[in-house]
Amino acid sequence: MTNLKYPMHTYYAPKGGHPPQTQLLSDRAVFTEAYAVIPKGVMRDIVTSYLPFWEKTRLWVLSRPLSGFAETFSQYIMEVQSGGGSDRPESDPNAEGVLFVVEGELTLTLNGQRFRMEEGGYAFIPPGSDWKVHNECASTLRFHWIRKYYERVEGIDVPEAFVTNEKDIKPIEMPDTEGCWATTRFVDIEDFRHDMHVNIVTFQPGGVIPFAETHVMEHGLYVLQGKAAYLLNKDWVEVEAGDYMWLRAFCPQACYAGGPGPFRYLLYKDVNRQMKLGGFGQR
Repeated sequence: MTNLKYPMHTYYAPKGGHPPQTQLLSDRAVFTEAYAVIPKGVMRDIVTSYLPFWEKTRLWVLSRPLSGFAETFSQYIMEVQSGGGSDRPESDPNAEGVLFVVEGELTLTLNGQRFRMEEGGYAFIPPGSDWKVHNECASTLRFHWIRKYYERVEGIDVPEAFVTNEKDIKPIEMPDTEGCWATTRFVDIEDFRHDMHVNIVTFQPGGVIPFAETHVMEHGLYVLQGKAAYLLNKDWVEVEAGDYMWLRAFCPQACYAGGPGPFRYLLYKDVNRQMKLGGFGQR
């Protein structure tokens, strides 16, 4: 097996602001029936949101359940100033969550245990957990918060909480790719307690997805590092660090990684549950 390369990890995070009046409107933002691309250049101050019970905090909403599109999850980029945070971050007792730190340091209190999460820090938070988030440092904290309604199954336990860092997890090489394509998995794919996976996918320069993936899982892909040409449905688009791709189920996808460094993205997908039948056949 080819040895995997371990690059210096860097993560892009938006800073907001506004472009000058002289800048052209043209950009890569697009919303179609099969996918959306939200490029980093549109994550400005004017499109930020705010949440109840959060102090000194704003956020960019990258995705939310949308009827007829992607319906299973929401994804935010949270920006917390020094001294900010929340003692009541989650208002839905049925929501599970993943936190991933891209800039700064996050203090997480989870079921009475305190964690200091640095860049690359990852936390899984089961539904109904008692948790708090604060920024106790002088610098600004930015992290992804991915939320999903947890689908309970009779006879299967709810997974326990855990906190780790991607730097402590060895990526798993995709077979037959000679180390060009690897996935950092935070959850065992055979652990059926989990109904979503949030992983990090890494392509070395020149690495490809050599076929058009077409599958039932919805996706959120936030580019952490690098650039690539990405196939979305029938369109090839250029994406770079800071861009977000939002895919509904069965949207074909593939990519060619550019260079000079690795192309890496944070990937959400829904897994391990029966397909909802929407009441058909229940008459």
